[in-house]
Amino acid sequence: MSASVRAAAMKTLTESVKGKEAKAPVVVAPTAREKEEAAEVDLSERIAARLAEMRATQAARAAARAKRAAVVKAAPPPPPPVPRGTHWSYEGDSGPANWSKINVDWAKCGNGSRQSPIDIRDGMKVELEQISFDYHPSSFNVVDNGHTVQVGVSGGNYITVQNRMFELQQFHFHRPSEERINGKAFEMVVHLVHRDAEGRQAVLALLLERGTPQATIQTVWNNLPLEKFETMHPTILLDPAEMLPARRDYYTYMGSMTEPPCSEGVLWMVMKQPVQASPAQMALFSRLYPLNARPIQPANGRIIKESN
Repeated sequence: MSASVRAAAMKTLTESVKGKEAKAPVVVAPTAREKEEAAEVDLSERIAARLAEMRATQAARAAARAKRAAVVKAAPPPPPPVPRGTHWSYEGDSGPANWSKINVDWAKCGNGSRQSPIDIRDGMKVELEQISFDYHPSSFNVVDNGHTVQVGVSGGNYITVQNRMFELQQFHFHRPSEERINGKAFEMVVHLVHRDAEGRQAVLALLLERGTPQATIQTVWNNLPLEKFETMHPTILLDPAEMLPARRDYYTYMGSMTEPPCSEGVLWMVMKQPVQASPAQMALFSRLYPLNARPIQPANGRIIKESN
């Protein structure tokens, strides 16, 4: 190759390289302002993403709360607490109309079908067996239990009726009489509560009317405690037989105890002849308990027998 040709080739190559160098892109570094703007855009995007995430979380929580609220709303309310009260009285909110609501174990006071007391009327006159009394002078105690004056009697005092022997546990007083005879109430009544060996109860009712002083009742009044719920233990003896009337004919029916829990299956015997007590003796009890009688309960077709 001649020198002129080589020179021409070199010139062409040099121009080609220069042309390529002229066409290469020029990289320019971003300015500080551009960097700040880019950082702001990036921060805004991250904030927006975080806010979107927080809104999604809040929405999910709100949905969960709404679901739980719907479940709670749909669920039945919890049952009310079972009443287990112990305080009862003869009037007001704790009176006889509400006894069955105070304690679940006293339901019979409200829904029983053989409750006492009743108005004794239209009895079947039959030859009732005589009640056999085996009462004798006994040690005793007296307590004002907040509902009545109650006299506890030591063991060994019995009645026998319907081929069953019942032991006297205690006797107590009500004013006015809880039971009525053909619609008539008496000023007071004494209930003598007995129990047999199988736990069955029998109550003998002695109706009280104004008259001469009654010795056994006076013995009880003489030994009244000075405070409620305090028990007196006299050293003398008391004979329950001294309260019994001369005539022993009676009414009888099946009923209940007349105070909570109003247990049914109680054999009632109401002596037909009233027992006398003095006005002063009755007035003394009325100062303690002017009213401590359960209202009359429906007879519900019960059979009532009475001595001829």
